[in-house]
Amino acid sequence: MIDIARPKIEGSIAVAGGDRRIGFAEYGSATGRAIVWLHGTPGARRQIPVEARGYAAERHVRLIGLDRPGVGSSTPHRYENVAAFAGDLEEVLEALGIEDFAVIGLSGGGPYTLGVAHAMPDRVVAAGILGGVAPTVGPDRIPGGAMTLGSFVAPAVDGAGPQIGRVISVALRFARPIADPAIGIYGRFSPEADRELLARPEFRAMFLNDLLHGGRRAMEAPFADIVVFARDWGFRVHDVQVPVRWWHGDHDHIIPYEHGEHMVSLLPDAKLFSLPGESHLSTLHMATDIIDELLAIWDQSETPK
Repeated sequence: MIDIARPKIEGSIAVAGGDRRIGFAEYGSATGRAIVWLHGTPGARRQIPVEARGYAAERHVRLIGLDRPGVGSSTPHRYENVAAFAGDLEEVLEALGIEDFAVIGLSGGGPYTLGVAHAMPDRVVAAGILGGVAPTVGPDRIPGGAMTLGSFVAPAVDGAGPQIGRVISVALRFARPIADPAIGIYGRFSPEADRELLARPEFRAMFLNDLLHGGRRAMEAPFADIVVFARDWGFRVHDVQVPVRWWHGDHDHIIPYEHGEHMVSLLPDAKLFSLPGESHLSTLHMATDIIDELLAIWDQSETPK
């Protein structure tokens, strides 16, 4: 297993009047254009590919990963809906001195990415989503995928999620010897593209590093995600006016490719990048291309008309 360099800056920021904290990890250039990276479900602030971390420095990008409430350094908290996350992010951005920014969301980070873009259209320059979760209720819903089970268990998770999360976090404190084999076992039962990605040392090390650092203190965030994803998100997808670029593997076994097509059809300014043969996690190898695409949109927005 290769070593993963620590973030340049890592800590937590007070939100909600100081009652809670949000953990963050920062890579790349401290003075560059800011891109916020929202992890998947499960995940934490270090769930950012090693290639993207180094590329951020090359492209003069300030790349920031965040812990959602209940994982890593973030205080456990249950949002009323997906849209409510934007209020916490706004406070984090203020503390970090960030005005305009782009945002990227992987899988379970996708709904929050759209929620942030909807809440801050004057500040979000562009949004990128990799295999994002789609609504399960309301007029924007689409059936199928992992949230079929998620919606079924959401009522039970709503009550028992915090207790389950605490048990998992305790287990992770002693899990280093078995965590790497566990990732390997997951890979064996995954589609070929995910299996190949998890065989790459840098991606395997990234997932292991994120799991052990993000989950050893708290592991409630995945259960909180399931609960809010099964509810109305608090906004309509077609009301997101920010440019959205969506990457989706056509062999995704967790979030079906049709969900990506559906979401892009609802968004007023969106483009779907179809990834033939790619599955769910394997889209992460597109991280540098995603950064380039969002920066190109940023450059266009600053070009005089």
